[in-house]
Amino acid sequence: MGGAHNMRLLLIEDERRLSDALVMILEDNKYSVDTAYNGESGQDMGETGIYDVIILDRMLPIKEGVEVLKAIRLKGIKTPVLLLTAKDSIEDRVDGLDAGADDYLVKPFATKELLARIRALSRRQPTEIQEQNLKAGMLTLDVLRNEVTSPNETIKLTYKKAQLLELFFRKKGQVITKEQILDKVWGLKCVVEMNNIEIYIHYLRKKLDPKACGITFETIRNIGYCLKEDINV
Repeated sequence: MGGAHNMRLLLIEDERRLSDALVMILEDNKYSVDTAYNGESGQDMGETGIYDVIILDRMLPIKEGVEVLKAIRLKGIKTPVLLLTAKDSIEDRVDGLDAGADDYLVKPFATKELLARIRALSRRQPTEIQEQNLKAGMLTLDVLRNEVTSPNETIKLTYKKAQLLELFFRKKGQVITKEQILDKVWGLKCVVEMNNIEIYIHYLRKKLDPKACGITFETIRNIGYCLKEDINV
Protein backbone atom coordinates (compact mmCIF):
# COMPACT_ATOMS: atom_id res chain seq x y z
CA MET A 1 0.00 0.00 0.00
CA GLY A 2 1.44 3.34 -0.96
CA GLY A 3 0.99 5.46 2.11
CA ALA A 4 -1.81 5.84 4.57
CA HIS A 5 -4.94 5.88 2.47
CA ASN A 6 -8.26 5.52 4.28
CA MET A 7 -6.70 5.60 7.70
CA ARG A 8 -8.76 7.35 10.33
CA LEU A 9 -7.06 9.14 13.17
CA LEU A 10 -8.57 10.66 16.28
CA LEU A 11 -6.73 13.71 17.62
CA ILE A 12 -7.59 14.69 21.19
CA GLU A 13 -5.80 17.99 21.80
CA ASP A 14 -7.16 21.12 23.53
CA GLU A 15 -4.67 23.68 22.16
CA ARG A 16 -6.63 24.84 19.12
CA ARG A 17 -3.67 26.21 17.19
CA LEU A 18 -1.68 23.04 17.64
CA SER A 19 -4.71 20.92 16.82
CA ASP A 20 -5.45 22.87 13.62
CA ALA A 21 -1.80 22.70 12.55
CA LEU A 22 -1.66 18.93 13.17
CA VAL A 23 -4.90 18.36 11.27
CA MET A 24 -3.47 20.19 8.25
CA ILE A 25 -0.27 18.17 8.36
CA LEU A 26 -2.09 14.86 8.79
CA GLU A 27 -4.61 15.58 6.04
CA ASP A 28 -1.73 16.56 3.74
CA ASN A 29 -0.40 13.09 4.43
CA LYS A 30 -3.72 11.49 3.39
CA TYR A 31 -5.06 10.65 6.83
CA SER A 32 -8.64 11.47 7.68
CA VAL A 33 -8.75 13.12 11.09
CA ASP A 34 -11.49 13.66 13.67
CA THR A 35 -10.79 16.06 16.52
CA ALA A 36 -11.86 16.41 20.12
CA TYR A 37 -10.87 19.33 22.36
CA ASN A 38 -11.46 17.85 25.81
CA GLY A 39 -11.02 14.51 27.52
CA GLU A 40 -14.70 13.73 27.85
CA SER A 41 -15.66 14.05 24.18
CA GLY A 42 -12.35 12.45 23.21
CA GLN A 43 -13.16 9.43 25.33
CA ASP A 44 -16.65 9.10 23.80
CA MET A 45 -15.13 9.17 20.31
CA GLY A 46 -12.26 6.82 21.22
CA GLU A 47 -14.70 4.27 22.65
CA THR A 48 -16.32 3.82 19.24
CA GLY A 49 -13.29 1.74 18.25
CA ILE A 50 -13.41 3.01 14.66
CA TYR A 51 -9.97 4.64 14.57
CA ASP A 52 -6.65 3.24 13.34
CA VAL A 53 -4.61 5.38 15.74
CA ILE A 54 -5.54 7.79 18.55
CA ILE A 55 -3.27 10.77 19.26
CA LEU A 56 -3.99 11.83 22.81
CA ASP A 57 -2.66 14.86 24.64
CA ARG A 58 -1.86 14.27 28.27
CA MET A 59 -3.08 17.59 29.69
CA LEU A 60 -6.74 18.02 28.78
CA PRO A 61 -9.70 19.91 30.21
CA ILE A 62 -12.61 18.04 31.89
CA LYS A 63 -10.78 14.71 31.90
CA GLU A 64 -7.02 14.25 31.94
CA GLY A 65 -5.39 12.25 29.12
CA VAL A 66 -4.20 9.32 31.22
CA GLU A 67 -7.70 8.92 32.69
CA VAL A 68 -9.18 8.92 29.19
CA LEU A 69 -6.68 6.28 28.17
CA LYS A 70 -7.47 4.04 31.15
CA ALA A 71 -11.20 4.35 30.43
CA ILE A 72 -10.75 3.47 26.75
CA ARG A 73 -8.63 0.43 27.62
CA LEU A 74 -11.14 -0.71 30.25
CA LYS A 75 -13.77 -0.76 27.53
CA GLY A 76 -11.56 -3.23 25.67
CA ILE A 77 -10.60 -0.79 22.90
CA LYS A 78 -7.27 -1.93 21.46
CA THR A 79 -6.64 1.03 19.12
CA PRO A 80 -2.95 2.04 19.26
CA VAL A 81 -2.58 5.24 21.29
CA LEU A 82 0.20 7.81 20.90
CA LEU A 83 0.38 10.00 24.01
CA LEU A 84 1.58 13.59 23.62
CA THR A 85 3.22 14.76 26.79
CA ALA A 86 4.84 18.00 27.90
CA LYS A 87 6.12 16.33 31.03
CA ASP A 88 9.50 14.81 30.51
CA SER A 89 10.16 12.84 33.66
CA ILE A 90 10.73 9.11 33.34
CA GLU A 91 7.96 8.34 35.82
CA ASP A 92 5.47 10.41 33.83
CA ARG A 93 6.26 8.49 30.69
CA VAL A 94 6.05 5.17 32.50
CA ASP A 95 2.67 6.21 33.94
CA GLY A 96 1.44 6.79 30.41
CA LEU A 97 2.66 3.38 29.28
CA ASP A 98 1.15 1.84 32.38
CA ALA A 99 -2.24 3.31 31.54
CA GLY A 100 -2.13 1.62 28.15
CA ALA A 101 -0.32 3.98 25.76
CA ASP A 102 1.56 2.28 22.94
CA ASP A 103 4.04 5.07 22.45
CA TYR A 104 4.57 8.68 23.47
CA LEU A 105 6.06 11.87 22.10
CA VAL A 106 7.43 14.67 24.25
CA LYS A 107 6.39 18.19 23.16
CA PRO A 108 7.65 20.05 21.24
CA PHE A 109 8.21 17.43 18.55
CA ALA A 110 9.10 17.49 14.87
CA THR A 111 6.35 16.77 12.35
CA LYS A 112 8.55 14.13 10.75
CA GLU A 113 8.78 12.31 14.05
CA LEU A 114 5.02 12.42 14.63
CA LEU A 115 4.38 10.96 11.18
CA ALA A 116 6.99 8.25 11.70
CA ARG A 117 5.41 7.23 15.02
CA ILE A 118 1.94 7.08 13.47
CA ARG A 119 3.26 4.91 10.64
CA ALA A 120 4.97 2.60 13.13
CA LEU A 121 1.77 2.25 15.19
CA SER A 122 -0.49 1.69 12.24
CA ARG A 123 1.57 -1.16 10.84
CA ARG A 124 -0.30 -4.28 11.74
CA GLN A 125 1.75 -7.28 12.77
CA PRO A 126 2.73 -9.40 9.78
CA THR A 127 0.80 -12.65 9.99
CA GLU A 128 3.77 -14.92 10.21
CA ILE A 129 2.96 -18.41 11.25
CA GLN A 130 5.04 -18.71 14.36
CA GLU A 131 4.34 -20.36 17.65
CA GLN A 132 1.74 -18.35 19.50
CA ASN A 133 2.91 -19.07 23.04
CA LEU A 134 6.48 -18.22 24.00
CA LYS A 135 8.03 -19.12 27.35
CA ALA A 136 10.78 -17.54 29.43
CA GLY A 137 11.36 -18.09 33.13
CA MET A 138 7.96 -18.66 34.69
CA LEU A 139 6.22 -16.54 32.07
CA THR A 140 4.18 -17.40 29.02
CA LEU A 141 3.60 -14.77 26.36
CA ASP A 142 0.57 -15.15 24.12
CA VAL A 143 1.75 -13.30 21.04
CA LEU A 144 -1.64 -13.05 19.35
CA ARG A 145 -3.52 -11.85 22.41
CA ASN A 146 -0.77 -9.52 23.68
CA GLU A 147 -0.91 -11.11 27.14
CA VAL A 148 1.82 -12.35 29.44
CA THR A 149 0.97 -14.82 32.19
CA SER A 150 2.99 -15.36 35.36
CA PRO A 151 2.13 -17.84 38.14
CA ASN A 152 0.20 -15.03 39.87
CA GLU A 153 -1.53 -13.05 37.13
CA THR A 154 -2.16 -12.31 33.49
CA ILE A 155 -1.04 -8.89 32.28
CA LYS A 156 -2.61 -7.32 29.20
CA LEU A 157 0.03 -5.56 27.12
CA THR A 158 -0.38 -2.97 24.42
CA TYR A 159 0.80 -3.82 20.94
CA LYS A 160 4.22 -2.16 21.27
CA LYS A 161 5.01 -3.71 24.66
CA ALA A 162 3.99 -7.14 23.45
CA GLN A 163 6.23 -6.72 20.39
CA LEU A 164 9.16 -5.75 22.60
CA LEU A 165 8.60 -8.67 24.96
CA GLU A 166 8.23 -11.05 22.01
CA LEU A 167 11.63 -9.93 20.72
CA PHE A 168 13.21 -10.67 24.12
CA PHE A 169 11.47 -14.03 24.42
CA ARG A 170 12.57 -15.12 20.96
CA LYS A 171 16.16 -14.10 21.69
CA LYS A 172 16.41 -15.00 25.37
CA GLY A 173 19.97 -15.31 26.59
CA GLN A 174 21.22 -13.26 23.63
CA VAL A 175 22.34 -9.66 23.74
CA ILE A 176 19.97 -7.45 21.75
CA THR A 177 21.34 -4.08 20.68
CA LYS A 178 19.27 -0.92 20.94
CA GLU A 179 19.46 -0.60 17.16
CA GLN A 180 17.91 -4.06 16.76
CA ILE A 181 15.13 -3.12 19.16
CA LEU A 182 14.39 0.10 17.26
CA ASP A 183 14.39 -1.71 13.99
CA LYS A 184 12.19 -4.63 15.08
CA VAL A 185 9.73 -2.85 17.36
CA TRP A 186 9.47 0.63 15.88
CA GLY A 187 10.63 -0.12 12.35
CA LEU A 188 12.36 3.24 12.42
CA LYS A 189 15.87 4.33 11.75
CA CYS A 190 17.00 6.68 14.52
CA VAL A 191 13.74 8.59 14.86
CA VAL A 192 12.86 7.34 18.33
CA GLU A 193 15.44 8.59 20.77
CA MET A 194 17.39 5.79 22.37
CA ASN A 195 16.11 6.72 25.82
CA ASN A 196 12.64 5.69 24.69
CA ILE A 197 13.83 2.12 24.81
CA GLU A 198 15.05 2.63 28.38
CA ILE A 199 11.59 3.82 29.38
CA TYR A 200 9.99 0.68 27.94
CA ILE A 201 12.53 -1.57 29.66
CA HIS A 202 11.92 0.32 32.91
CA TYR A 203 8.20 -0.34 32.41
CA LEU A 204 8.71 -4.08 31.82
CA ARG A 205 11.01 -4.37 34.83
CA LYS A 206 8.39 -2.68 36.98
CA LYS A 207 5.66 -5.00 35.71
CA LEU A 208 7.61 -8.26 35.69
CA ASP A 209 9.17 -8.78 39.09
CA PRO A 210 12.18 -11.15 38.83
CA LYS A 211 11.14 -13.10 41.92
CA ALA A 212 7.69 -13.86 40.61
CA CYS A 213 8.68 -14.26 36.96
CA GLY A 214 12.10 -15.90 36.94
CA ILE A 215 13.52 -13.46 34.40
CA THR A 216 15.66 -10.35 34.51
CA PHE A 217 16.35 -7.71 31.89
CA GLU A 218 20.07 -7.17 32.10
CA THR A 219 21.54 -3.92 30.79
CA ILE A 220 24.67 -4.43 28.68
CA ARG A 221 26.44 -1.09 28.95
CA ASN A 222 26.50 1.00 25.78
CA ILE A 223 25.13 -1.90 23.74
CA GLY A 224 21.66 -3.03 24.71
CA TYR A 225 19.89 -5.63 26.82
CA CYS A 226 19.72 -9.33 27.50
CA LEU A 227 16.84 -11.37 28.90
CA LYS A 228 18.24 -13.80 31.47
CA GLU A 229 16.27 -16.68 32.90
CA ASP A 230 16.74 -17.52 36.56
CA ILE A 231 14.30 -20.18 37.67
CA ASN A 232 15.96 -20.51 41.08
CA VAL A 233 15.22 -16.97 42.18
